[in-house]
Amino acid sequence: MNLHDDRAGRLILSLRRQGVTDARVLGAMESVDRSVFVHEKFLDQAWEDQALPIDCAQTISQPYIVGLMTQALEVQPRHRVLEIGTGSGYQCAILSKLARYVYSVERYRSLLAEAEGRLKLLGVDNVITRHGDGGLGWPEQAPFDRIMVTAASPTEPTELLKQLKPNGVLVAPVGRTSVQMLHRYIGQGDGAFRRESLTEVRFVPLVEGTAKEG
Repeated sequence: MNLHDDRAGRLILSLRRQGVTDARVLGAMESVDRSVFVHEKFLDQAWEDQALPIDCAQTISQPYIVGLMTQALEVQPRHRVLEIGTGSGYQCAILSKLARYVYSVERYRSLLAEAEGRLKLLGVDNVITRHGDGGLGWPEQAPFDRIMVTAASPTEPTELLKQLKPNGVLVAPVGRTSVQMLHRYIGQGDGAFRRESLTEVRFVPLVEGTAKEG
């Protein structure tokens, strides 16, 4: 067993102990090399179960949270998934292993370009990206089977819920403070949604518009 396999294996065991038990999710996380998505100075921590800083004051999420949110989304092989907040591209890469197509929106053009490069390096070919306001979703490609939001929505993500199929699932952190509640919205088929509260999380806020850089 090489060093990558050893570290990945330990992380997967840790996630399983914490309640991430979906075999497809764990398999996807084990197969995606997280070190590709972290800064060089944090390479020694790439397989640790912790969030790490990336450019534009953003973060690559803690693997446990990635696993928990992905498991809650219940992605199936034929699903079209919308991801709000491409970030480093790590969560996107995980979703690409589980879904037919992933549509990912990022407000920072520089982050998006870097994420696209990493996904290309890994041979990921079922991800479609867009530089834009994540809060508005991607209405031209709606409706989606699943939607994942990787930034904290200050209020219920009503605009995104409109872009979900009647029986779809949306997972998002919601709250205005530094600690938010991770919610899971399950479509009831009649335009209504049942909301489940999963756990407290810490995400950067979902900000309106696209970012001014440079």
